[in-house]
Amino acid sequence: MSASKRSTVVVLAVMNLSLMLTVAGLLFWRPSPVRTAPPAIETHRSKVASEASDEAAPKVPVHTPTAGNLADSESRTIELFRVTSPSVVHITTSKVARDYFSMNVQEIPQGSGTGFVWDKAGHIVTNNHVIQNADVAMVAFDDQTSFPAKLVGVAPDKDLAVLLIDAPPERLRPIPRGVSADLEVGRTALAIGNPFGLDQTLTTGVISALGREIKSDSGVPIKDVIQTDAAINPGNSGGPLLDRSGQLIGVNTAIYSPSGAYAGIGFAIPVDTVRWVVPELIEHGRIIRPGIAITVASDSMSKRFKLPPGVLILDMPERGNAERAGLRPTRRTRFGDIVLGDIIVAVDEMPVASTADLTLIFENYESGDVVDLTVIRQGTELVLPVELETLD
Repeated sequence: MSASKRSTVVVLAVMNLSLMLTVAGLLFWRPSPVRTAPPAIETHRSKVASEASDEAAPKVPVHTPTAGNLADSESRTIELFRVTSPSVVHITTSKVARDYFSMNVQEIPQGSGTGFVWDKAGHIVTNNHVIQNADVAMVAFDDQTSFPAKLVGVAPDKDLAVLLIDAPPERLRPIPRGVSADLEVGRTALAIGNPFGLDQTLTTGVISALGREIKSDSGVPIKDVIQTDAAINPGNSGGPLLDRSGQLIGVNTAIYSPSGAYAGIGFAIPVDTVRWVVPELIEHGRIIRPGIAITVASDSMSKRFKLPPGVLILDMPERGNAERAGLRPTRRTRFGDIVLGDIIVAVDEMPVASTADLTLIFENYESGDVVDLTVIRQGTELVLPVELETLD
């Protein structure tokens, strides 16, 4: 067989083998079945599911929140914050100390709180406990501009303090002051402050109670305090409590919480108290009180000696108003025996059970007023008229 014939035979054999393999594959291969629902069935199922969903959930219209469809209360709150927040400041304090090794003077951060602009002169109102024991204070506005502050005056008995900054008049926007005497439980209350250092925070709530009493750092009670459930946390101290119209009704000062954080009970010093204390601090650096120039025993001493409720007079200056009125101090006889002085138990028939009572009662008077002092002297009750004087 020639070479060309052998080549032809090989080609034919290869072609026959390929054809046999193809036929075998077609005989043994089976396509997997694919189930497809008829279009009509799919459409029916979708319709049933949609109808069941519509029946289960009520139809609630969904609106994109825009300025046009906000509730009136939301719009007022937004506008109130926009107008008031430039008047609220973040106060940070530090203490100056000298490094033991390098002898370099450095500032050690001490704390922070809130304050607000009182007038165009640059006076800032805050709590006394915010700046207490601080050597340096910085005041920052909502646009992050900051100014060093100088201490003007403090009233520890009211937990109020006034700072002064040198800021441009156009930057100073005082908060309008309202009246706290006509407040009612249930009215809206809003607080702006810097809780935990988070500046420009707005919280809302209501006035929960009126006429509360809390203790100041000096131990003298602060009366007629406002209770609110607007969230107040550490850092809110010294910030404004506002009514719905944006007027100042109080200064946030304390919270009642076992954990030290928000628990639904916060307290604010009423604006009626702030209105008379702040001008005193600006003018005198302290509260100028009328009173009687006497030295009195502490409440703990009176309890230790089991004295009746009242204020025991220990000493008084010679030829002063108290001596001219006939009051008697505690004295020692020539035999060494102690003779207790007069115990003040009432002022103009208002009962006095502690030194705090005496201090708070005198706040209702002015220097030069004459009051009737009810005293107990060796078991005998006497009423003595005394002219009040300005106490340093």
